[in-house]
Amino acid sequence: MANDRRVGTVSRGIRCPIIRQGDDLSEIVTDSVLEAASIEGFNINDRDVISVTESIVARAQGNYCSVEDIATDVRTKTGGQTIGVIFPILSRNRFAICLKGIAMGCKKIVLMLSYPSDEVGNQLVSIDKIDDAGVNPYSDVLSLERYRELFGYEKHEFTGVDYVEYYSDLIKDAGCDVEIVFANQAKTILDYTDTVITCDIHTRARTKRILKAAGAKTVLGLDDIMNAPIDGSGCNETYGLLGSNKATEDQVKLFPRECKDLVLKIQANVLKATGKHVEVMVYGDGAFKDPKGKIWELADPVVSPAFTDGLIGTPNELKLKYLADNDFAHLSGEALKDAISKSIKEKDANLVGKMASEGTTPRQLTDLIGSLCDLTSGSGDKGTPVVLVQGYFDNYTN
Repeated sequence: MANDRRVGTVSRGIRCPIIRQGDDLSEIVTDSVLEAASIEGFNINDRDVISVTESIVARAQGNYCSVEDIATDVRTKTGGQTIGVIFPILSRNRFAICLKGIAMGCKKIVLMLSYPSDEVGNQLVSIDKIDDAGVNPYSDVLSLERYRELFGYEKHEFTGVDYVEYYSDLIKDAGCDVEIVFANQAKTILDYTDTVITCDIHTRARTKRILKAAGAKTVLGLDDIMNAPIDGSGCNETYGLLGSNKATEDQVKLFPRECKDLVLKIQANVLKATGKHVEVMVYGDGAFKDPKGKIWELADPVVSPAFTDGLIGTPNELKLKYLADNDFAHLSGEALKDAISKSIKEKDANLVGKMASEGTTPRQLTDLIGSLCDLTSGSGDKGTPVVLVQGYFDNYTN
């Protein structure tokens, strides 16, 4: 027992230099991880996971665009007249600069906000106030005047911003007319215009389908804007403006472009340097929800835009407390440990539907590990844009 391992999964934030456009990120990440291991006195092992935040990948790629680029793309693809902009999230970092570019590319925006909250849980108004007002958010359409009459000026709990006013002013400051409505049915926007940019993230395919079936002339998602370069700008061929962040008042950092080659290069670098086969992934937002603020973290289109093949799939785990309370309720001590260890070693390759796996998390490995890494690296000044996760694939028998 004296030599038994006492630690399972470990997540370490790895400090790195500040990344600039054109930097060789594969070398910087490899060197940073190996230097941390040497200085801090830990080993690199097979199946360790090196995770790189999408922010430094996009920065190294120089994947930026300006509000003028967005305006040009919007004008070209919509005609630049009256555009319905529907279901945006409420975010100064994630959407405001994109909205500025859209507004610069047209004459009028009909901004349709979902209520009582946006797609990721940012509240315009509490559901209790909606109930008290006798409003049915599934069917009722509110004008700005009616919304103000019922709910007044509501400031976001964390930012202190009234997003209705903020977005309206932003659009007008860009030289564009604005009308604001509140509704949760995509088809409502067609009462105002047949040219629509739908800004939802995870429900965008359904929203586009509904709008096209209802007769919309032009339907775009944020993934259809900046999906090709404008005058040498950055772009994202798959996600367009989805996953972008504010860089400056007039520029956004886009989600990283194709980066499978990056994760493979880091994997190869570590294998050459240590003889160990690690897994590597690029990660953005974690996929978790704040129980107090009700905000779902995932504003990126995916948690991980690139990863090595060893991270494909979902966990295949047994629930130890189920085994302890049911199959081996009559055992204790070393006998219980031996019985559970034997069950783990003999577990089926696919435990779907088996009671002994009930309550384990049937989520993609990249979503789980990405969430762990997002929480480890944080979104502020920790200076650890790379995270090393060790022991994630171990179990009770290792």
